[in-house]
Amino acid sequence: MLNRRLGYIIRDQDPLVMRADETVHNAAKAMRERHAGSVLVVDEHQHLIGIFTGRDALRVLAGGEGPKVALSKAMTPNPLTVDPDQRAIDALRIMSDGGFRHVPVVEHGRIWGVVSRADFKGMEIDRLDEEEGLAERIR
Repeated sequence: MLNRRLGYIIRDQDPLVMRADETVHNAAKAMRERHAGSVLVVDEHQHLIGIFTGRDALRVLAGGEGPKVALSKAMTPNPLTVDPDQRAIDALRIMSDGGFRHVPVVEHGRIWGVVSRADFKGMEIDRLDEEEGLAERIR
């Protein structure tokens, strides 16, 4: 179970992808309709340039900017990505170390999907918690 590959987790996924000139309003509406936790933001060549999540929406709206703001101004640019051949536990480590809950799965510029902490099994999360606990004791 700890060797599950990300490609297996996202095998049937149809990630929510939008262009950078779309608005925060349109992205939030699409996220609600698709029950998605994030939008992968792409350029005109369909290359990943950012990720937009609920946290980004809150930051933009709480900062006084309206829902008509373009994703290019609201997204987290150049997100860390993982490869579909990587193990699930490796993606969890990246998320934990980076303090984020979503990570795009990309291979050679092709977007495969996105994984979130909710995609992982208890055994994988238990392993990460165990590793983090051990690291705390070593410090």
